[in-house]
Amino acid sequence: MIKISNVSKNYGAFDVLKDCSTTVQKGEVVVVCGPSGSGKSTLIKCVNGLEPFQSGEIIVDGTSVGDPKTNLSKLRSRVGMVFQHFELFPHMSITENLAIAQIKVLGRKQDEAMDKGLKLLDRVGLKAHAHKFPGQLSGGQQQRVAIARALAMDPICMLFDEPTSALDPEMINEVLDVMTELAQEGMTMMCVTHEMGFAKRVANRVIFMDHGRIVEDDSKEAFFANPRSERAQQFLAKILHH
Repeated sequence: MIKISNVSKNYGAFDVLKDCSTTVQKGEVVVVCGPSGSGKSTLIKCVNGLEPFQSGEIIVDGTSVGDPKTNLSKLRSRVGMVFQHFELFPHMSITENLAIAQIKVLGRKQDEAMDKGLKLLDRVGLKAHAHKFPGQLSGGQQQRVAIARALAMDPICMLFDEPTSALDPEMINEVLDVMTELAQEGMTMMCVTHEMGFAKRVANRVIFMDHGRIVEDDSKEAFFANPRSERAQQFLAKILHH
């Protein structure tokens, strides 16, 4: 579904990504972790063309992301993205937030888009809040709306960029529960997250990054039981200790 080959990206002399390669099979859940500033978020933003990259190649379901001829808007409509800070339109109701891209990008009729939005709100447990505005919801609820909004586009895969890092601790599980359900239903997912419990429960593979490089790319069992690099061992010791 996603093939990343020798991707490098730099800001001037600073290398953000260095020669990164990995693949994500259809239905696979891959967790990307690592210290702050290691390039995790940049890597997944390159997957749907939100960040340009200087060299290498990324193919998503047969489409080359870096090819100048590729219609990135069309590609992004097929690759769901959930950000750290929800990115909902504050002046629109929840149902309008879910419908707008369906109407503008996919050309769905308003009734059909609203209907699909309501079904997905029900799925993430928020149907009762359909007519509210984002500011009337908690952070966890807003993030669940953001997931429903991405799903409304019928994506072939989903990218999550630290979806729980802006949330209060009490709200994290309600978002992870929705993500876990998606994974169990066979959605192809790349998740940048520090939630190691989620990674242990749901991931097929774990990618560990440091200084812009993919240092480890292994099954979750191998990664948690016996990380090969000293950097990953230090990282896990710090975040699994508490």
